[in-house]
Parts: sequence; structure tokens; C-alpha cells
Amino acid sequence: MNINVGKIPLIILTGPTAVGKTDLSIQLAKKLNAEIISADSMQIYKYMDIGSAKVTEEEMSGVKHYMIDEVCPDFSFSVSEFQKRAIKYIEEIHAKNKNIIITGGTGLYLNSLIYKMDFAKSKANTKLRDELSKELEENGREYMHEKLRNLNEEVAERIHKNNTKRVIRAIEVELSGSKMNDFSSDLKLNQNYDPIIIVLNRDRQKLYDRINLRVDLMLKNGLVDEVKELLELGYDKNMISMQGIGYKEIIKYLEGEYTFDEAVEIIKRDSRRYAKRQITWFKRYKDAKWFDLDELSKEELENKVVKYVEIKFK
Repeated sequence: MNINVGKIPLIILTGPTAVGKTDLSIQLAKKLNAEIISADSMQIYKYMDIGSAKVTEEEMSGVKHYMIDEVCPDFSFSVSEFQKRAIKYIEEIHAKNKNIIITGGTGLYLNSLIYKMDFAKSKANTKLRDELSKELEENGREYMHEKLRNLNEEVAERIHKNNTKRVIRAIEVELSGSKMNDFSSDLKLNQNYDPIIIVLNRDRQKLYDRINLRVDLMLKNGLVDEVKELLELGYDKNMISMQGIGYKEIIKYLEGEYTFDEAVEIIKRDSRRYAKRQITWFKRYKDAKWFDLDELSKEELENKVVKYVEIKFK
């Protein structure tokens, strides 16, 4: 399906962690006169550079990026907040007659733009909330977090068990039938945009090798010191930002709960598991075009993706 008149085209470049999205997104932006909006739930935070594999100013190569270093780590950034800010940036870029690339691997963020999602409609259910609060008192926070995980693993990954207020609110939303990230047949496309969804992938073992190497490089580049500095700045280990993969494990190492080797292995393991969940998520985008990076040279990949986008623009 080609671009519809009156809709803003969004070039959505996604794929699992460490697959190679950053470099391609910048090359595409240069070739397609585009600016980039990041859809990464960790790169939005200031001071969290190494553990989030944040794109550097040098790597940006003059291409303007949005939603990088957007907020401080103590800001409780939500999907609805991402949606609100991303819509604003989309309008700004479109007004400059530039194309828009959304790149990142946070599925909830992508869904908030691809689908029609009105977060304001998720009204409070006071009776249910009271029942859940009582359940928390009786069973504890571990129990409640596991309850949320059983309802929605993706959301549970983003909310720390100690943040019981948000855990209860998330369970309330799920039980009230107001799921914001499901792929059910009643989920309608956002009529303001025409998404061109491109998914990058690699052979699973090669992807896992890249993830392991990335973690080793993060540690070599000073991830432990970055976490120490965040803690010294007063950012608490229970903050949502500090629960990102790489950060929470290093904190446990610093507290003596893990040895260094244990922390490293858990970061690698959980990063691989996250990549697997991401691939499962992206497979549910029916109109997505997949590109296998193992089968194409860098130049071939760029040319094929540009050609695909240009065909969609016609």
C-alpha cells in the first residue's frame, strides 16, 4: 500500500537490540532528507550513555536527532509521554518539509504511533484499585509484580516491583480491558500517519554474538563508572531508569549481591532474552518489510532500503 495523501509518512526502522539500527538510520536520513526520532526507552535519559548504547554526536554525523537526552533519570517516562512528545516532533519535522525516521526497538513506543491509542481513555477504576491495594497488603510486592508479569510481561519489564503504585495502576489498566499494547483485531491504525515499517534482523547466533560483544565494549568503555556516577548524583536504584538492563545488574555488583562475572553474564543473558522478545513482537507487524543483514553488504542494504521507501512514497 502506497502513501496516502494527507497522511504524514513515518519511516519506522526497527529490529532487536544490537542488530545495527543506528548506523543505517543515519545513512538513510542523509539520503532521504530526514531527521530522526529515537524510540528507545533508555536513550531518552541524560547521563545514561554507555549502558544504553546511546548514539554519539559524532555518530549523528550532522543529522538532527530527537528524544535523545530528553529527561533526567528521575523522570517517570511513560508510553503516553513518549507519544505526546513524538507527535510534537513529527509535526515540527514535517513543517520543515523533511522526512521522518522513527528508529528504536521499544515496541510500546512504536505502537503508540502506529496505532490509534488514546491514553486518556484509560480511566481509573477506584473499586478495583482498592481491591488491588488490599491484595498488595496481604501478599506483598513480589506477588503483585508477578501478577502484572502474567498479565503483560512487556509492561512488567518496565516497572520496578518497588514502584507499587505504578504496578497497581498497570494491573488496573490490564484488568479493565484497556491494554495499550496488544495486537488484537480491534486495534486500529493511526489515521494521521502512513507507517513504512522496516525490520532489521540477523541470524540468531550472530545476533547473540553481537550482543555479547556490545556488553564487553560497554564494560571496557566504563559502564561501572557510569553507574557509580549516577548513584553519586542521587539517582536511586529503584527508579524506573535504573532498572534498565545493564544498570540494575551493575548496581547489584556494587552492592555485593553479584560478583562482577555474574553481573556480566546476567546482562548478556537478559539482553539476549530481550532481543528474542523483540523479534517476536516485530513479527506481529503484518505490513513490515524484513531485511536480513547477514545476506547484504552495507551498501546493498542502504540501497535496498532506500529503494523500498521510495517505492512506498510513490
